[in-house]
Amino acid sequence: MAIKQTTAVRNAQLDALNTQIGASARLRIYNGTRPANANTAITSQTMLVELTGNATAFAAAASGGVLTANAISNGTAAATGTASWFRLWQSNGTTAIMDGDVSTSGADVNLNNTSIATGQTVSVTAFTVTDGDA
Repeated sequence: MAIKQTTAVRNAQLDALNTQIGASARLRIYNGTRPANANTAITSQTMLVELTGNATAFAAAASGGVLTANAISNGTAAATGTASWFRLWQSNGTTAIMDGDVSTSGADVNLNNTSIATGQTVSVTAFTVTDGDA
């Protein structure tokens, strides 16, 4: 049976995640198969674009078990491919925080377009983290 937590606990966990992410996080978009988790090394996947988060990555506090990202600067694609997943890094670019799915709607990170070409401007239209119990 799955554990069920109160909304207050879910929000507190997400707020702690927001603190761990820190200022100006790096959102890197990749093609290929998403690794098992954020601890798994990136191998044959290609980073298509890197975007920089706001000085405060997510809203000040989670609500209803959901954390919503603040504005993320557009990025210029460094490679061509189909965006399929992301990895969020602390601003140092070496400490991985989380992985998730990418699409144009209904994903963890929604982009203006998942068919990316070198030199193209890539925009994030939505980025939310939902607690697994929400």
